[in-house]
Amino acid sequence: MRVALATLPADPERENEDFAAAAPGAAVLLDGAGVGGAETGCTHGVAWFSGTLGGLLLRSITTHPARPLAGCLADSIGLVRSLHEGSCDLTYRASPTSTVAAARTGGGALEYLVLGDSSLLLADRDGGTTVVTDRRLDDIGKRLRGPVDALPTGSPEHTAALADYRDALTGLRNRPGGFWIAGPDPRAAEHALTGTVPLDSLASVTLLSDGATRLVDRFELADWQEASAVLDSSGPDELIRHVREAEAGDPDGLRWPRGKARDDATVLHWVLS
Repeated sequence: MRVALATLPADPERENEDFAAAAPGAAVLLDGAGVGGAETGCTHGVAWFSGTLGGLLLRSITTHPARPLAGCLADSIGLVRSLHEGSCDLTYRASPTSTVAAARTGGGALEYLVLGDSSLLLADRDGGTTVVTDRRLDDIGKRLRGPVDALPTGSPEHTAALADYRDALTGLRNRPGGFWIAGPDPRAAEHALTGTVPLDSLASVTLLSDGATRLVDRFELADWQEASAVLDSSGPDELIRHVREAEAGDPDGLRWPRGKARDDATVLHWVLS
């Protein structure tokens, strides 16, 4: 097992809200989310939430190899809740949340879980690629974000439209017909995308936050096979460099409309063979 990890905050002056870590036979990546400028009801913050949940999840999936990943995630969400429900008001609509991507090997298979808009890139030994992404948030976003994408990123009008958009999204979080993400309620884990893949068919598995997948799914400057080739030849740092280069060339979001000019970007590349 060989693991390469790269992570870069959107702004060097602000905390990175992504978290990624690996242990023998397991890896997790979380992308913390909040509502910019909104009261969260939590004194700890988004980075604390994603980091604490990520560490507990990695511990759970390694110490309980027979427990399904969704069960491990539910247990971990419950533990995080118990750590701060006495000091924080978790009924706030804007309380901290996080996407989750996790993978674990065992019994000749790779077991995976994806919740929220982080992604899992599976590279086959024959050179093919398969991507597992939870598209529910993206599908809802496409219906709601027209006014946001019509405005220059970072302008006062864009900021106001983005606040309205995020408020609408928050109202659809963790409910039928909406989207699912790790937050205060362990039941969200029941809605994660899960599956298994024969281990001997895989060359590598890569976990990516949506700040890193922009190169493919928003900017369309590479396909997943090309992204996989960059990871194999030059590693996660190079993939994130390509993302930052594209963002720098479109700071106002005129070519590629987006909520943030730059986002935290994290890539965990796990070579299996």
